Amino acid sequence: MREYLFMALISAAVTYLLVPLVRRFAIGIGAMPEVRERDVHTTPTPRLGGLAMYGGLVVGLLVASRLTHTGAALAESDGDAVTALIVAGGLITVTGFLDDWWGMDAFVKLAGQIAAAGVLVFFDLRLLYIPLPQDWGGSTSLDYTLSTVITIMVVVVTINAVNFVDGLDGLAAGVVCIAGMATWAYSIFLAEEISGGRITTTAAIAAVLIGACLGFLPHNFHPAKIFMGDTGAMLIGLVLASSIVTVTPLDPAIIEGMNRFGVLLPLLVPAAVLVLPLVDLITAVVRRTSRGLSPFAPDRGHLHHRLMDIGHSHRRSVLIMYAWAFLFAFGIVGMSTIGVPVLLFPVVIVLALAVLVLMALPRWRGRGGAHTASRDDPDDDGPPTGPMPPIPPEPEVRRRMPPPGDGSPQGRSTAEGNSVIPAHPGRS
Repeated sequence: MREYLFMALISAAVTYLLVPLVRRFAIGIGAMPEVRERDVHTTPTPRLGGLAMYGGLVVGLLVASRLTHTGAALAESDGDAVTALIVAGGLITVTGFLDDWWGMDAFVKLAGQIAAAGVLVFFDLRLLYIPLPQDWGGSTSLDYTLSTVITIMVVVVTINAVNFVDGLDGLAAGVVCIAGMATWAYSIFLAEEISGGRITTTAAIAAVLIGACLGFLPHNFHPAKIFMGDTGAMLIGLVLASSIVTVTPLDPAIIEGMNRFGVLLPLLVPAAVLVLPLVDLITAVVRRTSRGLSPFAPDRGHLHHRLMDIGHSHRRSVLIMYAWAFLFAFGIVGMSTIGVPVLLFPVVIVLALAVLVLMALPRWRGRGGAHTASRDDPDDDGPPTGPMPPIPPEPEVRRRMPPPGDGSPQGRSTAEGNSVIPAHPGRS
């Protein structure tokens, strides 16, 4: 336990200390694009925060490989997790860096994601089987080709799910941190029943991921001083996916008796920790394709946009989504430890959804709902982050201007025939 805490603290400290340097670098090279229509911030903010997160991950992994218990387990693991994550993480970080700096075609970026996932497979960090109950035919072992394809699909989907949810200050880092905590707790629970390097590898990866996210959050929580950009979102998505891949035990029979739905845990836990990003990803793809657009076409219809549109402040929207992620992720892990009947699972999920929907309603913000947000919720101690007010067209502006002689200073001077002295003599 102390080793996991130590590597998380090291990763957090390195990330935290690197962020100011990365911020200066991002400003220096111009990686601070103008505000887009779909953005919720209104002031240009530097990106590339993922570079600091990569530094924290690399140092945390190297420290983990030198620790007594964790280092021995990583050495005994089937795949070289440390080298795999450093190389794959470096590749996805370079891809994200180029996209944040110059912009990149969506399919070129997808190729970089597939290549990074292929690196994980090359170092044997891949899914070995699909766990299913006996009534469904039992767990199915995967040959190398099928294992490679499914692993790459899982990694690419996770990367894009995290990238899609990265739309508010601190949102992606916080949600992935919660997912990492749940994965770590699940791996520790399995480690009590299973001995082996694979479970310890999961716990170590999750601990380092938690540290990197916690080290970045003080700089990224609203009002953000820096964004992680695609550099960071794709990186932490890759690391989270690798922890999900490695958490699958070698022998499905080992967890058969852990509880009533134990064999499904390797499927339920990843689904639970990724439920928020996956829902956002799926709804975005359906929404865009139904309009005849590309699935990668940006818009302003994500879950966090909807929360802000119904009246929630920036911080409140982020905290609501933290609550959703926490409840789903730790709900599954908690039920796995106490062994609840499988029929209770959907009931708990329905109740949790009802509670969280009520939490998201504007009326819970006090009387007046969204209309009282500006008076009752002093959310910001920084620049505004809501959408800019619409700018009326020029004819409408002219209609709103007072006519000459209506009592305004400009009207009086014009009616009397005197020239109007401009407030700024050098301007016309």
